[in-house]
Amino acid sequence: MPSKHPTGTSDGVNNPVAIPSTNQPTRTADQQKAEPSDKSLPQHVAIIMDGNGRWAKKRNLPRIEGHRQGVTSVRKVTEHAARRNIKQLTLYCLSSENWRRPKAELDFLMLLLEQYMIEERSLLMREHIRPVMIGNRTGLPNRTLAAIDETVDMCRNNTGMRLCLAVNYGGRAEIVEATKTLARQVASGSLQPDEIDEKSVESHLETNGMPDPDLLIRTAGEMRLSNFLLWQMSYAEFWVTSDLWPDFTENHLDQALAAFRSRERRFGGLSSS
Repeated sequence: MPSKHPTGTSDGVNNPVAIPSTNQPTRTADQQKAEPSDKSLPQHVAIIMDGNGRWAKKRNLPRIEGHRQGVTSVRKVTEHAARRNIKQLTLYCLSSENWRRPKAELDFLMLLLEQYMIEERSLLMREHIRPVMIGNRTGLPNRTLAAIDETVDMCRNNTGMRLCLAVNYGGRAEIVEATKTLARQVASGSLQPDEIDEKSVESHLETNGMPDPDLLIRTAGEMRLSNFLLWQMSYAEFWVTSDLWPDFTENHLDQALAAFRSRERRFGGLSSS
């Protein structure tokens, strides 16, 4: 388990994380609402951002340089998704299993997340993006949590895309916690076993009130969910690219959206053709 605050290493963990700025014009909330909404686009896009370490290894760089470069892709994709009028973008930032990684790498990831939440406030406000976090807060550094909470509070009245950051998140643990809550309600007599249905389970998930993902994007060619939004992915369309996350661009997102639009979603029913 990592320490409560990031620490420096010989890999340059204490170096400031440079997040390139853009000079895009500010959109007003009215302009954003006036832009046409394409009903054939997914409402909710979820991304498993994989391949940072491999990107660095191919270039004989420390793994942390892959994570640093990955932030640039996060910025590009977040801004582009907002401008494409995607309603929600969920990014798998850190899984509950990632704590098995070296401490120096974990410390850097926490520092990176902290600095990202601070330095991206101008983008979030300019694009009217509303960030939220899901995942277990236990074990996360206080400074990282403070940066997240302050940014979430600052942007709470934004009316554009919801940016959901999954940090120290595990899909199985989420379902287990929801089950425990329902079990306590049954034990107290406030809920009957026969009253438990999908809606009651969903009401105790961290994503309560959010739409299920319509499209899951995964980079680095991996074909697995990695314990990400297991309940919510029931009918998500998958789009996988062999490109690594630091190489992911706006064009990749457009390709994924185009692929989504070409598919027929039957939700267990029959084809219309």
